[in-house]
Amino acid sequence: MAQSNNVEKIGFKIEGMSCSSCSNIVEKKLNSLDGILKASVNIATEKGQVEYDSNKIEVKVILKAVEDAGYKAIVDEEKNIEKVTLKIKGMTCTACSNKVEKALNKMEGILSANVNFAVEKATIEYDPKKVRLIDMQKKVTALGYELDLEEDKDDDVDEDEIKIKKTEKTMKISIALSSAIMLLMMIHMFITPIPGYLPIVAALGFPIIFGTGLHVHKASFKALKNKSPNMDVLVTLGSLPPYVIGLMGFFFPIQTFIEMATTIMSFHLIGKYLEVRAKGRASQAIKKLLQMGAKTAKIIVDGEEMEIPVKDLQVGDIMVVRPGEKIPTDGVVVDGNSLVDESMATGESMPVKREKGHEVIGATLNKQGLLKVEVTKIGKDTFLSQVIKMVEECQGSKVPIQEFADRITGYFVPAIIIITIGTFISFNVFSEFHLSIIQWGANYLPWVNPDLTPLTLAFITATAVLVISCPCALGLGTPTALMVGSGIGAEKGILIRNGEAIQTFKEVKAIAFDKTGTITKGKPEVTDLVTVEGVEEEEFLYYAGTIENGSEHPLAHAIVEKAKIQKIKLGEVIDFSAIVGMGVVGRIDGQEIFVGNRKLMKENKIAYEAYEEELIRLEEEAKTAMLLAKGNQLLGIVAVADPIKEDSAQAIAELESMGIKTAMITGDNSRTAAAIGKSVGITHVIAEVLPDGKVEEVVRLQEKYETVAMVGDGINDAPALKQSNVGIAIGTGTDIAIEAADVTLVRGELTGIVSAIKLSRAIFRKIKENYFWAWFYNAVAIPVAMFGLLHPMIGAAAMAISSLNVVYNSLRLKKVNIEPSLKKA
Repeated sequence: MAQSNNVEKIGFKIEGMSCSSCSNIVEKKLNSLDGILKASVNIATEKGQVEYDSNKIEVKVILKAVEDAGYKAIVDEEKNIEKVTLKIKGMTCTACSNKVEKALNKMEGILSANVNFAVEKATIEYDPKKVRLIDMQKKVTALGYELDLEEDKDDDVDEDEIKIKKTEKTMKISIALSSAIMLLMMIHMFITPIPGYLPIVAALGFPIIFGTGLHVHKASFKALKNKSPNMDVLVTLGSLPPYVIGLMGFFFPIQTFIEMATTIMSFHLIGKYLEVRAKGRASQAIKKLLQMGAKTAKIIVDGEEMEIPVKDLQVGDIMVVRPGEKIPTDGVVVDGNSLVDESMATGESMPVKREKGHEVIGATLNKQGLLKVEVTKIGKDTFLSQVIKMVEECQGSKVPIQEFADRITGYFVPAIIIITIGTFISFNVFSEFHLSIIQWGANYLPWVNPDLTPLTLAFITATAVLVISCPCALGLGTPTALMVGSGIGAEKGILIRNGEAIQTFKEVKAIAFDKTGTITKGKPEVTDLVTVEGVEEEEFLYYAGTIENGSEHPLAHAIVEKAKIQKIKLGEVIDFSAIVGMGVVGRIDGQEIFVGNRKLMKENKIAYEAYEEELIRLEEEAKTAMLLAKGNQLLGIVAVADPIKEDSAQAIAELESMGIKTAMITGDNSRTAAAIGKSVGITHVIAEVLPDGKVEEVVRLQEKYETVAMVGDGINDAPALKQSNVGIAIGTGTDIAIEAADVTLVRGELTGIVSAIKLSRAIFRKIKENYFWAWFYNAVAIPVAMFGLLHPMIGAAAMAISSLNVVYNSLRLKKVNIEPSLKKA
């Protein structure tokens, strides 16, 4: 089915989710809407990503669906609107502030400006495409005041830190109160009875159950209202009824459970705090990337240098970057030369030379000379923004293995509630059977008390089943591993677009490589000129350089460059045409000129056979040999070689050692292709393939090896990248190839493929480990609780620990070595 041209994507933050059941509820709700093509919700990042048809559904309907599910969606709908709070100096009274406010509000592009005289600040909403901060500054300066363009707020406000502090505060309050309750209980039970004990613990427990734990009960109510119970429901059932039953002790001589209720809630809040803090550590990669960018830039305005916020930059601005400063945004060097540390982008520690005409990446560090850089990309178009987008897309995506876990998690909470009710009934119906097990357990477990009544034991056991069950551990298994793994990849210059690629990558049996720009550097050089007797080198290069000047092929550029080095003045070509798979034809000075392979010569009845041995020799040296002819007369051979990348042989050798077969797909003739394949250790060499034939070759490899990856860097590689099971783009290649790929190697080195495979295997191994421990924990803990051998307080602590174990196991990915193990060839 053809996809609509109106497909758009939106990402948003979701507040109120507490476990994977919540994320499944929201995801299911979104996917049920007409016009939604794909929706995924990630509990670890607390974000949703939606692909939708804008002709069928509006953004507000999507957000409303999230709210109807009982949660809150936060999205910046006004994508082109910026909001800043800036300091204004020099105002002496409210008349000053009114004058500034009035002037700002009259400016085109400013939606609203509010100036507060008491705090000397202006809050401005504006369209950066229509007005710049520097224009506002000039306007305020003309009025006799000073507008500081440094925002009067912390740009590095960390949402995770805010959440951590909030959960830490509620946890500390809960711990303090529940600790006091436990201390009083110990004194009351083992030292001396405390007068008014029940009213005291009830009063201390109230702020825990209905204060610090109120958000849990609210979430439970929403979940039940939507007929989709989650983990909050289990915690509420494990804490609220015991507290309420405990209050009945004021009227009836029964055992109270207030201490148990408050402890369960406190353990839950402790677990949530530790989980939030651990998830914050798991998302450090995105934070690091966001912090890498420069905050200000120096630009030249009317011949003068001026410092402005980076967000105020526009395409075409000329930035001045001094040694030791970060390059504010992507651009091209227009003056100066320097060494630039691009390790943040490529993972390469050695600085690279950048001079006039070279592109530079925003947030990289200028190490040496002064550079003047013209801005080419701003905002979301910059390299850093694209990296962040790809990492976030990967973290927001799902691995196929997660679908099964999500289905199970959807039934988990209802199943636990049914098991709890069944356990309670069983304890009262088959009291003697359960009591015999508890009496046995009392010999080994100090918290088991067989002297309690069957009703009390049934209540305690049912509560234990509720609080020991942990769907969170199942839900966090995949997203936390993806968060950590994709972050590690970004730091190493390996950008993984989606979770599915991670699972597929580990199963790859063969990898197909494009040749030019992938195995080779993509910058060919002329190595040999073989002229026919009587033909001067200057004449040869004149015709060859002139006709190839009309071609965009890298080999053509090498010939033109050779002619320029020899200072040969090139002529004009007319009737130029490129013949796919053969070469080029054109007319120069009234003569028909041919440059190409044997096929082209045969088609035009040009004799070349006398030079066949020379052609074979050059081709066996891994050079591309092209024949040049004027009319029906052969002028000679030009050989061009594209240097092989230093790490190509190393990467291919390591892939072969990992049991992965390698193939090279190229348009070169068989001999040249075979020579290159042999020099780097390629298993299968597929030569003389036309650009549109690459897809067919990938299909053939898939028929033989099933799971095939394709590595390429050019526009003509994009279809083959899409056809392969995993498309890998060389980051130095074209944007369309990168867009078509599942994995991008920013550094452009093939050893990055080895690292990417090792990383994908490590991530998937962690996901399986996480699922094993989550299943193992629930499989062991729930039956133990059902037989009354687990105290609810211990169960609450164990539940928190099980979630933490999954998160910290994912964090251990940071210790995995993904570097290639073989030394450079």
